Amino acid sequence: MIVALVQIPLPGPKRPEAEVIAQSVESAERIFRDVPGLLRKYYLNSEAGGGGVYVFDTEDSARAWFNDGWADWMEGRFGARPTLTLFDSPVLLDNVTGDIRIDANAAQDG
Repeated sequence: MIVALVQIPLPGPKRPEAEVIAQSVESAERIFRDVPGLLRKYYLNSEAGGGGVYVFDTEDSARAWFNDGWADWMEGRFGARPTLTLFDSPVLLDNVTGDIRIDANAAQDG
């Protein structure tokens, strides 16, 4: 799995939670529901701005979404240029289900 951390620096105080929820639900349905390989997306909100944590099935899927035009598109939407960091995530601890999952792609690589 690939975990992508997107940070969008926004000025001012933390955005109201109701506003973030409304925008997030709308974008989830309109933009992110059918992104190939996207397993999960967490919406972030803080005094430093907004962003998201994306979980993709493969690096190829992540790079297809975060393509050359992605940062320009995001800057057009939010008025600030985002930063992007991609991480390999070979192991996932899920305390809700009690599972420890090993990424099949990572197991094949090593």
